[in-house]
Amino acid sequence: MIESPDRRASAAGRRVVVGVSGSSGSLAALYRAAAEARSRTAGLLVVLAWEPPPEEFSHRRIPLPPRPFDWEEEARQRLRLTLDDAFGAATVPGVPDLRVETGRGPAGYVLVKAAARGDDLLVVGTGSRGLLPRALRGSVARYCVAHAACPVLAVPPARLRAGV
Repeated sequence: MIESPDRRASAAGRRVVVGVSGSSGSLAALYRAAAEARSRTAGLLVVLAWEPPPEEFSHRRIPLPPRPFDWEEEARQRLRLTLDDAFGAATVPGVPDLRVETGRGPAGYVLVKAAARGDDLLVVGTGSRGLLPRALRGSVARYCVAHAACPVLAVPPARLRAGV
């Protein structure tokens, strides 16, 4: 198989890694990451982090537990729906090398692990700016900026979607 120059460039290691959750902030980050991948002729890695709820582990105490819910498959479906919502398909126009992954764990940790190379660019949404959401969930963007081995681009939510 003959590879195009675009595919060879992205295969050489240049990647844009973006974290998505389906929120409006993560969609803004996805659009920006796609634009960055096109302008850099880089691959695009779309990552969705997931964690089962704490009560999921309580079923282990029951002698005949019910079959646990497949949280990983639910995350894969949510990732496909996010790409469909953003681009109308599971492809990103103008990006020759698209990969999608789900990762189990806190979002910041999963994203930093996915963007472990120094030549990666990690793109994250900044999420809501309210004190209560930040206190309950913490800031994924702040975690990534503090722990990433590569440059991090924090994208604020789109003004129209944020209701401003």
